[in-house]
Amino acid sequence: MFPLSDGIPARRFPFVNVAIIVANFAVWIFYELPDLQRAVLHASFYPGSVDGSYHSPEPWWISWFTAMFLHGSWGHILGNMVFLAVFGKNVEDAFGHLRYLVFYIAGGFAATALQTAVTLLAASAGDARVPNLGASGAIAAVLGAYFILYPNSTVFGLIGIFPVRISAMFFLGFWFLYQLFEANFGLFQASANGGGVAFFAHVGGFVFGALVARALLAGGRIGVGSRRVAAYPV
Repeated sequence: MFPLSDGIPARRFPFVNVAIIVANFAVWIFYELPDLQRAVLHASFYPGSVDGSYHSPEPWWISWFTAMFLHGSWGHILGNMVFLAVFGKNVEDAFGHLRYLVFYIAGGFAATALQTAVTLLAASAGDARVPNLGASGAIAAVLGAYFILYPNSTVFGLIGIFPVRISAMFFLGFWFLYQLFEANFGLFQASANGGGVAFFAHVGGFVFGALVARALLAGGRIGVGSRRVAAYPV
């Protein structure tokens, strides 16, 4: 299903979420489109750069961040940004602007870390030289946090041309299980990069986001208004 809305208006303007979306489109239009292949090869993250088995154009501690703002096609960036627009605004609402920014970046790092660990431990040397890019790992962290904070919201979207409404708990739960299934398929039957999609990054980001949201709720560091949605008990 392609989500279009969750029906929950943010209480305050999501400055950080909007800025992240604008930054992604700016990188795509002004940096990538003029020479997509060069941009992807130069600023992507290479798992082999972590253990020194591959010499990447930029050090891994720079490229893991730059790769979060790269995309491979119009479909790639549009899909990612729609998910971020729908679910990110309310996570920022609950976290606050600065905490959300730190959380988003940390989620991207956690996603890359798991994908890299699996690639280096279970994949081939060739897989370690495949460029990793995209915001989906960080966005998966946002989805994981949303799953904890707003499970009772209703997601409106499209399956093909047909409009549907599905509970966020079901939609995001199914999304995560699909990523987990594909990640295991890639690990045991194909390759650890999931046949071209970094499914382990999605899994790592989602788990990270869910754990952080639950920990912050349990510690009373964030709150979700009961008038708008009921959060999971902690």
